[in-house]
Amino acid sequence: MSSFGSDLTSSSSIDHFDLLPDSLILLIFNRIGDVKALGRCGVVSRRFHELVPQVENVVVRVDCVISDDDASSPVGSSGKTRGPLLGLFRLVFSGLVRPFQALGQLLGPKRPGSGPITGASGVEDELDQGGITHHSPTQVLKNFSEIRSLRIELPSGELGIEDGVLLKWRADFGSTLDNCVILGASSVISANPSKNSLSLDSNDESRSHGGGGEENGSIPESFYTNGGLKLRVVWTISSLIAASARHYLLQPIISEHKTLDSLVLTDADGQGVLSMNRDQLEELRVKPLSASSASKRTLVPALNMRLWYAPSLVLPDGTVLKGATLVAIRPSEQAGAKREVLEGAWVSSAFEEPFGTAAKMLVKRRTYCLEMNSF
Repeated sequence: MSSFGSDLTSSSSIDHFDLLPDSLILLIFNRIGDVKALGRCGVVSRRFHELVPQVENVVVRVDCVISDDDASSPVGSSGKTRGPLLGLFRLVFSGLVRPFQALGQLLGPKRPGSGPITGASGVEDELDQGGITHHSPTQVLKNFSEIRSLRIELPSGELGIEDGVLLKWRADFGSTLDNCVILGASSVISANPSKNSLSLDSNDESRSHGGGGEENGSIPESFYTNGGLKLRVVWTISSLIAASARHYLLQPIISEHKTLDSLVLTDADGQGVLSMNRDQLEELRVKPLSASSASKRTLVPALNMRLWYAPSLVLPDGTVLKGATLVAIRPSEQAGAKREVLEGAWVSSAFEEPFGTAAKMLVKRRTYCLEMNSF
């Protein structure tokens, strides 16, 4: 009996988690991904804080956005920020004080008389507002040495559109814009009658079209006279400015993390997605981007655009998009060589359902070509 009791005591004193190999723990950490959760894991034990910097898949969710011009006025996750349209905004993280101070002390270089994140002057390189310390993405990620896949999520889209208006964009960048797809609609009518309709009666363009041009897929004449075309131009320019501003913000992260194979910068609203693959990331490291002289964003090159339009587009699930518009964009120097790809799977697969289906339906309609100068 005494032997059995001693076996139980010996077994209970063993931490079986310590018996797991590092490779298995890293697999778990990679599934976690979230940088805040990883920060908390890093303070559990010395072994954990030695493994956390080796995580390859990292997800960063930004809590708020602070303007460089007014660092005392953070924009919460519920507000619509317009950073790319008014100037460069600084992305920051709140609620990370304890886990990342400890993580920084354990993983970061120790300097006499300094905190976990310290500037050249010896002063903590942090923003402290209302008792909450904020960290920029570059600061939070600096202790990760093996990142291959990085996803950053902003608290909201930059474009302050009216309620009920649909506007989504997706852009790929290297050292400059490679391509961009924009999907918009003046209003959306849900297929489920029990749900509140997103339709804006005052902005229902299909009423003024009177069906003209709908039968052959052409744009009705009223589209050019009632402000419909002007609105699409505003959507396009605003989306391109937002995308180029996001791209500009990513420079220091891309430069510091040479192991990156994939980078996505999106927002919680699902308004815009900027993505870069391994070749595009390497291109930016080798060929510096051209910055706009007017604001802190990447210069948008001269563009060729293709536009598809439907006054009313009924999706298979019954959802109706009023004034549905799809715009596919490439730099002018690439447009001719990649036209077939532009009209095919690349455009129609840019968005998740049900909007992917909307894009596939729109590209079957009549195509209109436009050009835009660099800006």
